[in-house]
Amino acid sequence: MITAQNAQTSSRPIIRLSSISKIYGRGPAAFTALRGIDLEIGQGEFVAIMGPSGSGKSTTMNILGCLDTPTAGRYDFDGVRVESLSRDQRALLRRHRLGFVFQGFNLLARTTALENVELPLVYRREPAAARREAARSALERVGLGGWSHHMPAELSGGQQQRVAIARAIVTNPAVLVADEPTGSLDTRTTDEVMNLIVDVTRTQGITVLMVTHESRVAAFAGRVIRFRDGRIEDDAGAQEAS
Repeated sequence: MITAQNAQTSSRPIIRLSSISKIYGRGPAAFTALRGIDLEIGQGEFVAIMGPSGSGKSTTMNILGCLDTPTAGRYDFDGVRVESLSRDQRALLRRHRLGFVFQGFNLLARTTALENVELPLVYRREPAAARREAARSALERVGLGGWSHHMPAELSGGQQQRVAIARAIVTNPAVLVADEPTGSLDTRTTDEVMNLIVDVTRTQGITVLMVTHESRVAAFAGRVIRFRDGRIEDDAGAQEAS
């Protein structure tokens, strides 16, 4: 097993949450999902986020991924005040600084592996030749250089997730957000995919934020943060927390 080595990362925080709270609804029906979260994540860290259903981990990840905004508090992403950005500005931040990997792969069924990986670069309006070369390079990095013209249905689950990882890293993001990235995979393939995530993100200096329910998967991270009842219950190294 390859594990993340956070001791080698930069001490400069790329993410800082200060007194973050999130309330859904109003009046008697209001639900407080987050209760004053304070959190710093350094550039290049690999962080696993865990907690039971309703603990606040998914809400936190949505805020960190610029998919939602807090009710109160401050979110700094590499010096940018995220909570003050407009919806369009947050979309641009996601497009240029973040990569996403999901449990269900989220590949387009009628496009090739290469075209799936190219997609973020299409949204960024990169020239066709440049994005094709970048996509080929990303597929090579995840060990699928010879599978570029295969459709998702022609790939195994592990191969599909490798394509999804290539798509997430093709833009050279500052942060990779992974939501249960091995939830649909067997144990052997889980190890392969997690070793790959550790390897490619460490090589590129990418910060990783990963939600998982599995302590075994969290052990690949260098830091494990556990949520409960809208608060951080524990924040420790993977070996201490597993």
